[in-house]
Amino acid sequence: MRRDFEALRQEFSIHQDHLGELTLGDFTHIFDAASRLEQMLDTSELATHSHDLMNVLTALRGYAEMLREDIGASHSNLDAILSSLLESVQAAHNGSTVQSANQSRDIQSDPGFILAVDDRQENRELVARNLSRIGHIVITAASGEEALRALEQSDVDVVLLDLIMPGMNGHEVLRRIKEHPEWRATPVIVISGSQDMDGIIECIEAGADDYLFKPFNPVLLQARIKAGIERKRWHDKEQQYRLQLERNEKFIRATFGRYLSDEIVTDILERPEGLELGGDLRRVSIMLSDIRGFTSLSENLAPAQVVSMLNRYLGVMTDIIMAHHGTIDEFIGDAILAVFGAPQYRDDDADRAVKCALAMQAAMADINALNEAEGFPAISTGIAINTGDVIAGNIGSERRSKYGFVGHPMNVTSRIEDVTAGDEILISESTLQSLKGNYRLGRSEQINVKGIDETILVHQVAGEKT
Repeated sequence: MRRDFEALRQEFSIHQDHLGELTLGDFTHIFDAASRLEQMLDTSELATHSHDLMNVLTALRGYAEMLREDIGASHSNLDAILSSLLESVQAAHNGSTVQSANQSRDIQSDPGFILAVDDRQENRELVARNLSRIGHIVITAASGEEALRALEQSDVDVVLLDLIMPGMNGHEVLRRIKEHPEWRATPVIVISGSQDMDGIIECIEAGADDYLFKPFNPVLLQARIKAGIERKRWHDKEQQYRLQLERNEKFIRATFGRYLSDEIVTDILERPEGLELGGDLRRVSIMLSDIRGFTSLSENLAPAQVVSMLNRYLGVMTDIIMAHHGTIDEFIGDAILAVFGAPQYRDDDADRAVKCALAMQAAMADINALNEAEGFPAISTGIAINTGDVIAGNIGSERRSKYGFVGHPMNVTSRIEDVTAGDEILISESTLQSLKGNYRLGRSEQINVKGIDETILVHQVAGEKT
């Protein structure tokens, strides 16, 4: 190998005046590496400097191959010397990992943004030169700390990582990359002179996507980078699809949430059978609220005023019902039909229905203050609550359906609501028996209503007991 270096120096002295600055730099890297290798040979410390030896061989091989590619064909003597030098490098490494690169092999790859991390400048320049030639954008870092700063500032496709570096070593850099929520999907290819099997396994277990030995085959490196870029591209596409799906779901929830309760929308989106027609038997507490005398009130207002006043009322009531996890079945003019217990059952359905009704009545003072400020009349509501078993589910046809409720308790609730006065809450005996909390009750009475043969016992709710 020393004869090759001497012959190369002589050939260089002949042609140096005609060489470009970049080519002169390549010769300088070769001669610097040769000096370090000769020092190792002279001190017989190759075995204890295996990492340094791999760095030397990487520089020798890499820059020699680039020189052959750039000027070897036009200088036959120089080409022969470089060929001999490459064979010597291969022999120095016993041919285990240093196989001559097939420079005619064409690795087609999308351009990528590559971060090369190595504490030795000639190694960083060598990688950057090789990869820039085939269209990649390469940034370099001389330390682990510098590499992490580069990742914070750039969207990197692949990281090429040396392990043995002063300060933060490659193992620590790898760990931090794979623990970072935004970087963990970035492929990391370890390029190291260390061939310790335990160290290699440690890197793979830590999340490294590949492990190449120095001196590396540049064509093999290109193939590894191509695979890494493709993985990163697929991950980025999946992330974009995931974000799009999340945006679509938010849009669906926001749009359909204006017409259906949050729980019904969730039931439809999260269960494959959510849109199937049919239902099941549910124990629910039904609440029906209605503005007293709204028809006569609206006759004295312009249509736009009626809609404005009604929307204010319905908006406040909707927020209160949803805050108590009620399902709004429908708005019937100025009436609100809500159900507690479907599609999701809770142990305190009846209590939440009563507390919701109390909150709705309490909110009427603020609504009327706004109405009066705009010249609208004050309004009052009557609220009825009944508890019983109904069929809950998707009702209608394949082309048009709604989540609704069918059963005798629905009719009973409507009849109780017919007899409520303004600012009054009436609950059925079945609701009273289902309550777990303590409430202040007003009058209790038996009522006879149209269309129902039996007498209905109802109770007036005045508030919660403190």
